[in-house]
Amino acid sequence: MAQIAALDERTIGQIAAGEIVERPLSVVKELVENAVDAGACRIEVSLQRGGIARIEVDDDGVGITFADLALAPARHATSKLRDAEDLQSVATLGFRGEGLASIAAVARLTIVSRTRQEEIGAKIVAYGESIEPVVKIAAPVGTSVVAEGLFENVPVRREYLKAPGTEFARINAWLSAFALAYPEIAFLLRNDGEQQWAMPATSEARERLAAVFGRAAAQTMLEIDGAAAASMHGKLRGFISAPGNERADRRMQLLFVNRRLLRSSLLAGAWSAGYQTFAMIGRQPYGVLMLDLPPEHVDANVHPTKSDVRLRFGSQVADSVRHALAATLRGDARERLAQSLRADPDNGISLAPAESYEQAQLLPIDSVSAHAGSTGTSGLRVLAQIDSTYILASDGSTILLVDQHAAHERIAYERIVAAAAAHAPSEPLLVPTILELDIAQSERLESALESLRDGGLAIEPFGERSFRITATPAGYGARAFDIAGFLDDLADEAPQRDLRERVWASLACHSVTTAGERLAFTEMVRLVEDLQQCANPMHCPHGRPTMLRIEPEMVARLFKRA
Repeated sequence: MAQIAALDERTIGQIAAGEIVERPLSVVKELVENAVDAGACRIEVSLQRGGIARIEVDDDGVGITFADLALAPARHATSKLRDAEDLQSVATLGFRGEGLASIAAVARLTIVSRTRQEEIGAKIVAYGESIEPVVKIAAPVGTSVVAEGLFENVPVRREYLKAPGTEFARINAWLSAFALAYPEIAFLLRNDGEQQWAMPATSEARERLAAVFGRAAAQTMLEIDGAAAASMHGKLRGFISAPGNERADRRMQLLFVNRRLLRSSLLAGAWSAGYQTFAMIGRQPYGVLMLDLPPEHVDANVHPTKSDVRLRFGSQVADSVRHALAATLRGDARERLAQSLRADPDNGISLAPAESYEQAQLLPIDSVSAHAGSTGTSGLRVLAQIDSTYILASDGSTILLVDQHAAHERIAYERIVAAAAAHAPSEPLLVPTILELDIAQSERLESALESLRDGGLAIEPFGERSFRITATPAGYGARAFDIAGFLDDLADEAPQRDLRERVWASLACHSVTTAGERLAFTEMVRLVEDLQQCANPMHCPHGRPTMLRIEPEMVARLFKRA
């Protein structure tokens, strides 16, 4: 075994740099965060070959004095901490004094800076373990930092870099996302001499959403109801995707804690729980959450690249975020219901059926409008059932299509949840239903028995791989229970959903009106009436829409009138 020996300064510097500087994005992140800490109102990032050849970050912040500049590239030298006690409440993005020193260990670092109080600026160059003396130089107020030849002195690290286009794409994505939390700062990005984009300072945070999520998505995003998160000893701001606009993965679930952009995994569970029954299974919502917490509640000193933090009251924060997401989505659902029905859901829907189902099927839209006007009724009229699957209604101006299965499924699900919370009794069956299952089905049903009983389905073992249903959930007119379809649903993995809610959603799905089922007129009216009382009337528990509004403009386009 070799003798223990102290490492030289060059090796120490490169090891430390390896923890912090992984690629050009790491350099940009450190320099931009330093600019924000310096109070910059404008930050410009200029790259060559995606940052591999050259990175320059210019800002108009407070600058660094001539006397202090010599310490700027030194290891563990910082203006943001004074002692270990300050680590308990870090209020800046940078704080350990490692960033500039780590960059200088793997790139040629040049810093030019001037404060407003000094008439002339200062310049310093550092590379590896060498730090040149500070010299005076003409410079504007603020700081300009240039890093050239990244990893040229560590060839093995340079081999792991991707193509310049890939490295630029990472910087572009991070910087545009980072800018969401700082609308008061103007950002500009250049690559190989060409301006890629510029974000002027703005007082409206929503204006920057299009650069990150796309213009179409930004227009439909919902502002978070922060009042629902008041219990977490902080504030919650941000914007989230409207139901129906989900994406395939979680990459666009952005999180800021005290304006520090972090990995989204910290609150991934809160996203899934908040969107429970609002998003399609297998799809992920997106948006940006901005948590403002007391600094002493956030431990930022847990990751070398500062890409993660530890929260003192993490569970409480996650619960508050979940409640805020759900409250925002429920509020949006109620607003969309009111828009779809042209009525205030809290005051009920004015349903004006025709004399009979047959008349309603044949009643023209114009006649409905004229009849409503003559009787003084201006509410929604249920007109017909289409393809034994959709309920057709109109207020005389627009058309509303209601998916009868999705609507009844939503009604049933919410009543099952309410009955479980109130421990309401089930409805006994006159003749119990006996089920005989194979091994796989029996195992799936066994795992769901407790949740089924909580939801109001009284089911018990009745011999080997046999079960007996003695009562069904009360309150929503359950039909014949489709046990085969229910068990098939349980076989589908949906780890982002709570087990009980999965079971209850499937129970509702397989015990209500189905597509292709003929309904009486009174049944259709009751479905529409009951749907408007739901907390989320716009989506079934599996995330599918329950209704579709067809505006006159859409009809006009179909007839080539627009």
